[in-house]
Amino acid sequence: MVIHSNLLSEGLEDILSTVLSESDDELLVINPTPDAIEALVSIATTFDGDLPRVRVVADESLLKDVVDDFIVASNAADLVDAGVLSLKTGIDGEENSLIVTESSVLALVTTDEHVAALATDDEEFVDSAYETYAAIWENASAFKLRTPSISVVRESLASDISEEIRADFDTVLSSLQTARGDGQGLDEVTISLLVAAKNDILLYDISKWGEDIGIASKATFSRTKTKLEDMGLIDTEKVPIDVGRPRLRLKLGDDRLRQADADQLAGVAQSLLT
Repeated sequence: MVIHSNLLSEGLEDILSTVLSESDDELLVINPTPDAIEALVSIATTFDGDLPRVRVVADESLLKDVVDDFIVASNAADLVDAGVLSLKTGIDGEENSLIVTESSVLALVTTDEHVAALATDDEEFVDSAYETYAAIWENASAFKLRTPSISVVRESLASDISEEIRADFDTVLSSLQTARGDGQGLDEVTISLLVAAKNDILLYDISKWGEDIGIASKATFSRTKTKLEDMGLIDTEKVPIDVGRPRLRLKLGDDRLRQADADQLAGVAQSLLT
């Protein structure tokens, strides 16, 4: 379907939702802003209907920063696994932000209060633009997401640890806007450890799970556990085993955390970490 008219909205979500609903089978997203990438992943993740294939070419440093958020990265990985989303780098950030299909070109323009998608379906211009940006896509470098998909995370938590910890992980994650661990939300390792402590899971089990699926190494889990333990958020108790050193069972270390429901756990933890 051709998008003939300009689109105007107060947010990128409305614009991108319309574009995904009305686009051809495939579209190129050229030099998107961080907000545009986050909105695109969010909308595509919950989209009701058939999605077009989305090929994104972005500035490498920008893309790395965006996918530092576990929520964005894990959902993007789901879309990549489903064959819906492809990510490449090869734009220096100076290009216009465009959405290009074989039948229309839209330029994304953002002001303080509104977002517009300025559209053209002029056949000669669209053909030239599509040819140009399709070539840029072909010559761009593939961007490899290092974060496991959220589906893999959920399924493996349930199968390798327990259904209860999967449910708590989902609840904690849904209570966060971002999961970066830089003051804008807890990172995925911290979330995993807190949820494990809430469910009295062994450090060995949660760290092995995290390393096996690619969240982080056992060493990273151990360092983060030590930090949380030093700050009083987590306690441990030794569990003897037949051979070797005792393993550590994780426990919540603060009454405020122990009394919190799963949807309150992240907020309480953040308040204790600041």
